[in-house]
Amino acid sequence: MARTPSNMLPLGTIAPDFTLTDAVTNNSVSLKDIKGKKGTIVMFICNHCPFVIHVNAEIVRIANDYRVQGFGFVAISSNDIKKYPQDNPKEMWKTAQKNNYTFPYLFDENQEIAKAYDAACTPDFYLFDSDLKLIYRGQLDDSRPGNGIPVNGRDLRQALDAVRRNVKVSDQQKPSIGCNIKWKE
Repeated sequence: MARTPSNMLPLGTIAPDFTLTDAVTNNSVSLKDIKGKKGTIVMFICNHCPFVIHVNAEIVRIANDYRVQGFGFVAISSNDIKKYPQDNPKEMWKTAQKNNYTFPYLFDENQEIAKAYDAACTPDFYLFDSDLKLIYRGQLDDSRPGNGIPVNGRDLRQALDAVRRNVKVSDQQKPSIGCNIKWKE
């Protein structure tokens, strides 16, 4: 199991715009469509990564807990589906259904959006404020498959709670660790 860290896009970066196809609805979804009044969470995930599978339930809980508080959520899969067919849109649909995703699950076929976000691994989390400025990037929490630490979403929840309370998000942020994005050659 590869252990690739986030690239840690500079704080203050404006969210790169996108319009991608949702594997669940087959509709085009843009950043504007999912933008929340308080903030927006962009997650790079995939179907087969054990790090993502390990945190799927908590991702859904966080989306359900914070969407009603004015946050927008979206997940993006950017893996090369020729080499990793288990990450194709049909399988994305199955994963979204199985895990009860309540957010769009978009396919970044040409990998341009992953490159624009400097995404390196799955899962990788980005929290943008109401002006779409990056205020948090990195890990969900300290849990990893097999390390015995419970999945609780602590790091991302603390950042979301800071925004909710109009408090500055701490600059002390840990990179996510996961499978590398499967880049096309």
